[in-house]
Amino acid sequence: MHTPSAPILYSFADPNNLVDSLARFIIKAQKESIEKKGRFTIAISGGSLAQQLNGLIGKPGVKWEKWQVFYADERVVPLDHEDSNHRLCNDELLSKVPIPRQNIHTIDYSLADDIEELADAYEKELIREFAQKDAARFPVFDLILLGVGPDGHTASLFPGHELLSEEDRWVAYITDSPKPPPKRVTLTFPVINHAARVAFVVYGPSKVDIIKTVLDKPEQGLPPSRVRPISPGQVYWFTDADASAKVEYPRTPFKL
Repeated sequence: MHTPSAPILYSFADPNNLVDSLARFIIKAQKESIEKKGRFTIAISGGSLAQQLNGLIGKPGVKWEKWQVFYADERVVPLDHEDSNHRLCNDELLSKVPIPRQNIHTIDYSLADDIEELADAYEKELIREFAQKDAARFPVFDLILLGVGPDGHTASLFPGHELLSEEDRWVAYITDSPKPPPKRVTLTFPVINHAARVAFVVYGPSKVDIIKTVLDKPEQGLPPSRVRPISPGQVYWFTDADASAKVEYPRTPFKL
């Protein structure tokens, strides 16, 4: 087993610089992935993260037709519901760029009455994209974008929840989410930790204490601290000055 690399922390005084730098980072990851294997696989979480992706709109060098978009987690609600991660990402980004609709992989809400079947169906979406092409035990996403909740959850992996110990499934379900809506599906740690890159995007003063705990006290085992992609994978943190104000963890100047 390869030893995980230490996280890289970027902190931006200007929120606009964070958005622009994140866009440049994503485009570079996309370019390297397409050159290597002809496609770019990305998983996106919900919450406020989607709002930070609009820096991609109109940027040169984005090959939308090569993107395969999945969701790191999703709330089990209709896709046009205000709680849907897909709706948020669609409103903020996907509806504004020429990405083929068939390259956007959503949950099948028609299966909502049987959440286990719904999770299995979404796992099969991943299998169609990854297992047939990469022959890997777990999918290797080119990039997974995650946020962090004030309670320390990421994707729909909550502190103290039994899903934190899931080792086999690619997609798991939760029916007792500590924050509404209660029914969700989520990528598991084995999937997240096999990614080539994982980037947390966190901003605002409401996150200042939880980010300090995650980065300065990883031994507490909060879910984001458990995101340590196996080598050569790498985890990055894109934060603003408010979110990282109390963090003692060393910052790295952003450059590509």
